[in-house]
Amino acid sequence: MTVRLYDTRAQQLRDFVPLDPENITMYVCGPTVQSGPHIGHVRAALSFDLLRRWLTHRYGRVTFVRNVTDIDDKVLANASDTEQWWALAYRMEQEFTAAYAGVGILPPTYEPRATASIPQMQEIIATLIERGHAYPAADASGDVYFDVRSWPEYGSLTNQSVDAMEAAEDADPRGKRNPQDFALWKGAKDDEQADAVWRSPWGAGRPGWHIECSAMSKRYLGAEFDIHGGGLDLRFPHHENELAQSTAAGDGFARYWVHNGLVTVDGQKMSKSIGNFTLAADVLAERDPLVVRYALAAAHYRSSLDLSESSWTEAEAALGRIRTFMARVIRAAGGSHVRFVYSDMPSSFAAAMDDDLGVPQALAVLHETVRDGNAALDAGDTDAAVMALRAVSVMVMVLGIDPLADTGASGGDATASALDTLVQTMITQRAQARADKDWAAADRIRDAIAAAGITLEDTPAGTHWSIDG
Repeated sequence: MTVRLYDTRAQQLRDFVPLDPENITMYVCGPTVQSGPHIGHVRAALSFDLLRRWLTHRYGRVTFVRNVTDIDDKVLANASDTEQWWALAYRMEQEFTAAYAGVGILPPTYEPRATASIPQMQEIIATLIERGHAYPAADASGDVYFDVRSWPEYGSLTNQSVDAMEAAEDADPRGKRNPQDFALWKGAKDDEQADAVWRSPWGAGRPGWHIECSAMSKRYLGAEFDIHGGGLDLRFPHHENELAQSTAAGDGFARYWVHNGLVTVDGQKMSKSIGNFTLAADVLAERDPLVVRYALAAAHYRSSLDLSESSWTEAEAALGRIRTFMARVIRAAGGSHVRFVYSDMPSSFAAAMDDDLGVPQALAVLHETVRDGNAALDAGDTDAAVMALRAVSVMVMVLGIDPLADTGASGGDATASALDTLVQTMITQRAQARADKDWAAADRIRDAIAAAGITLEDTPAGTHWSIDG
């Protein structure tokens, strides 16, 4: 068993060799909570939820940290007289949490807020100044900058030279030695909220964005950890700057850099700044959350995902096929729950997941197993069908897409319950018509059911229905 991951820094697939095989350590950049999540945020979080689930399967324990950036220029800019920055940040954090939970993303082991690690940020800044890699601005502003030219490896994550980089725009450039130097600490300004200020050796102020993740990852995972994750758009400047400041401070930092592809709209990155985003809450209000999870997971995590109406339709049909098969086998096996063990997982599924989290290839194995199981049922081979169900059950569990675990399958959804009542009534009427040898009436009922996109299956144990997919 060898897990391979594409390492952005190495620009190639690498065998994953953890620091401690008994405890995999992952840090993923979480949201800046200035406003609610769009569906691109959910896709990013889901990518690392899938990776976490697979590494948990392979190694048994994963310490997973996803931060919340609750102090930032954008958060302060979106605050108002009626809602302070900290209140806005908390409300938006809850919206992100709800969206993640809505598609079955597991809660992190730790979810630190940036404002809870200010002392740790100041410790790193002090170390960088002492080592000659950072400097307080000479203009008495209270700003502190990282000196990018003092660190020869700056640019190694994105393979750029300093001279080719644009100027950092995260602070007033007047106190900088070099235009590319970035802010570690931002001195307090008269026009900013008075309670968004912390004391420091360089003057009252607040942290820069990049230093927050360096401090939180070190506090919760140590000076060196296995995997640092985030969206492709975070490679520069955020992750480049994290890598530089942490390694310049003497820390090993991340051993593997993993980045997910972006959700696009007409070829453009989905972004709040562009205005082409779809709020996660709106998507989840209109669709089955399991369909949303499937659609967002179906493309490889490193690829761009251009969502359209067909994305949801295809995901719904795919889940329908899995659900129908599982229900058929359970009925054929006498209605009892079929237990499974991890050894029931097909080796081809495991190989796909080991190969840089190949979820599309893993889904192909899943659907092939469903087809084989259906064929076994049609041939009357219940034992082979049960073995297929056991394999399907472990695969959907690992991917978090078990269609029999959602509310509709369990009877908790009012719409599903009402539909079942109506269809069962028509099935009963059709059975009575056939008993009365009223074949015309039986055919009319059958045609009406079929026109609604519902398939009937007549078995010795009775007639069962499913939605076509």
